[in-house]
Amino acid sequence: MSKEHSPTRILLTVLGLVLAAGLPANAYIGPGAGFAFLSSFLVLLLTFFLAVFSFLSWPFRLLIRLIKGRKTLKGTLVDRVVIIGLDGLEPTLAEKFMAEGKLPHLSLLKKEGTYARLQTTTPAISPVAWSSFMTGSEPSKHNIFDFLSRDPKTYLPSLSSAYIGRPRRVISIGKYAVPLSKPEIRGMRKSVPFWKTLGEAGIFSTVLRVPITFPPEKFSGHLLSGMCAPDLKGSQGTFAFYTTDEVKHKRREGGVVIPVEVRDGRVRTYISGPENSLLKKAEEIKVPLRVEIDKKKGEVRVEVSGQRFGLKVGEFSPWIKITFRPGLGMKVKAIARFLVSQVEPHFEMYLTPLNIDPEKPALPISHPFIYSVYLSKLLGSFITLGEANDTWALNEGALKEAAFLELTYSNHMEWEAMFFNALSKTKKGAVVCVFETTDSIQHMFWRYLDKSHPALRSTSPEMSAQVIEDLYRRMDDLIGRARAKLDPRSALMVMSDHGFKSFRRGVNLNSWLYLNGYLRLKDGKTTSEEWFRDVDWEKTKAYALGLGGLYINQKGREANGIVSAGEETRALKAELISKLNELRDEAAGDVAITEAYDRDQVYSGPYAGNAPDLIIGYNQGFRASWDSVTGKVDSRVFEDNIKAWSGDHCIDPRHVPGVFFFSRKIEAKAPSIMDVAPTVLTLFGLPVPGHMDGRPLVSPGRPAGAPPKDKGKKK
Repeated sequence: MSKEHSPTRILLTVLGLVLAAGLPANAYIGPGAGFAFLSSFLVLLLTFFLAVFSFLSWPFRLLIRLIKGRKTLKGTLVDRVVIIGLDGLEPTLAEKFMAEGKLPHLSLLKKEGTYARLQTTTPAISPVAWSSFMTGSEPSKHNIFDFLSRDPKTYLPSLSSAYIGRPRRVISIGKYAVPLSKPEIRGMRKSVPFWKTLGEAGIFSTVLRVPITFPPEKFSGHLLSGMCAPDLKGSQGTFAFYTTDEVKHKRREGGVVIPVEVRDGRVRTYISGPENSLLKKAEEIKVPLRVEIDKKKGEVRVEVSGQRFGLKVGEFSPWIKITFRPGLGMKVKAIARFLVSQVEPHFEMYLTPLNIDPEKPALPISHPFIYSVYLSKLLGSFITLGEANDTWALNEGALKEAAFLELTYSNHMEWEAMFFNALSKTKKGAVVCVFETTDSIQHMFWRYLDKSHPALRSTSPEMSAQVIEDLYRRMDDLIGRARAKLDPRSALMVMSDHGFKSFRRGVNLNSWLYLNGYLRLKDGKTTSEEWFRDVDWEKTKAYALGLGGLYINQKGREANGIVSAGEETRALKAELISKLNELRDEAAGDVAITEAYDRDQVYSGPYAGNAPDLIIGYNQGFRASWDSVTGKVDSRVFEDNIKAWSGDHCIDPRHVPGVFFFSRKIEAKAPSIMDVAPTVLTLFGLPVPGHMDGRPLVSPGRPAGAPPKDKGKKK
């Protein structure tokens, strides 16, 4: 028997080395998030042995790190750098609330140190900006240009941050196709994050939920993955909504609707799990779910995976462990939370996306692998999904606004617990934590700041603008508690990757391209369903995909490209830029696009060829429409945005700078998000690598915060 097919190899594989599946047909786009790119799970038997080895060798590794770290930290400007990322914090609101005395801790940080608006990336999209934050480089050096990228062979989207492929070798055992090799799990972000450079110099870092850190990379420190880490189904977050109301049995974006019946006070249904790719004919794994209803008490009893627990109507359950059994004795663990919103006249229940269980992770979500296990043992179960806050469930009516806020702040408190644990454990080195709470709540409640927003006319308001003010106050309180735990040798940065503006009108670029002759449909078609289903590629010159990208259907690059590279492509881009820069929405009485950026004028790095040919800089109030993002085509270019998702930042980056607070004084007047990484390295006395485009905001020759020397003064 060959080495590949040896009994030991097969046994290890059966017990859990790998399982993966392919791109599902029902892939969907999440608002600002991506789509269900893969149904996959991974159970790693070898992790146990690695964990044992890691535990036994830990004292020796700690001693080596301490010796190396002490040597490195001699003569540095600081002992510790703490970075708190508040995703999407808007400078105009921060400045307004500070002026009104509502953000005392941020105001004090500004007074004693620095406050500035922070230049973001082109485009102003979270995975792009945070990738530039960590690498100190512009997008064409780290290869992230959107949540989505496109496959030029199929014109279909793929998640830009990570790729998971099938195992190359399998063996048939009855109805099973058992993998004999690992699936390929590969991060698509390139370049080097600053914490890896710190680690090479012996400086330890704890990195929590920074976007585009899945799959986790090895470095000298601890890391828990953030935005773009998948759920157990392989999606960016698929909720479930159970209901007896036939009116609500329609498809819901970002989730699945499961019709149920109540018989004798009981609901018998199931939880839809990952696809079982162990089977030759893959099928979805389902777990039985039972609910007993007590209408008089307003309570239910839920039975799932051998557990029974009570739940009051309108209250969230704690994290419940759910076990999926693909076969061959394997178990795959998930955690989820339940909310029964009503039991009469109709039964309705919401189930969060199936999060990877941090205590028994089915995919690597932390470095080292056992770090998530450690956190779960210390703090209890916690959300692991990258797009943690279920904005789609609120958009689609599966959650009410109050329930969404409760769930979002519950997630936030889990992250705070991790952050303060890291702060207490990491006395020297770097602590980095990104909170997406600010981004999620502003996306969903911005309409309350904009009295003319279409969504206010189409829905009955449940909340008010106070939601946004409360958000900023809570984040200010977080900063105050963090500052109280820092000493003079600790430097604190508080920052956002971009700001926020109202999203009133959607722009379908594909419809505009169709109406203007750049995109053609198949004979007899006047509309196309999602993912360009009815587009005639042999007659199409350009198409839009993602939240801000427009691509030329280029010959030799796209599968059915018709535009020659070189002068023909340059001329077409110039023509499109000229027309798009003048695109006006007559109904809104405003220009929809302030600038269409030519990638060749914006990027110069080695991955510039992977960027969209044009990056669309929408004006304030506009954004790519939901249909445009998913490749639908019709005769409507502009439409009202009537969803709860009413604020956005995927527009011209000049309109949405972030914020930057620093506990030390700096001289730069217009800092960039790319300046953060080289600043951290400089604070620790390390040289700035050549790949970084940012510049240090402090001088390496003097302590951070010290006044600059007066070169003209004679001694």
